[in-house]
Amino acid sequence: QVQVVEFGGGLVQPGGSLRISCTASGSLVQLHSMGWYRQVPGKLNRELVAAIFSDGITKYADSVKGRFTISRDSTSNTVTLEMNNLKPEDTAVLYCKVQDWGYDYWGQGTQVNVSS
Repeated sequence: QVQVVEFGGGLVQPGGSLRISCTASGSLVQLHSMGWYRQVPGKLNRELVAAIFSDGITKYADSVKGRFTISRDSTSNTVTLEMNNLKPEDTAVLYCKVQDWGYDYWGQGTQVNVSS
């Protein structure tokens, strides 16, 4: 059993910053990647915001490049997403996904609201 717990989120004004974190614990076998995804209304699948892989490679959605930074602490299986220069269109429920030994595990989601 793998548990995925998210921290952070909330309300921020446009141009502001926010940090969210996610920790994976439990029966991890071989952690492949951890990342953040958002649910887009009208779309079936959640779309990538940012992810970091076991070799340290990172991947970002084009809309957040240069504004968001994902990092990880391998000792605690925690990833952190630093979000800067937030825009109203960044408003979403962000879900943490953990890929371990071919399986995907999701967190409950954390709300990010960007509004004045």
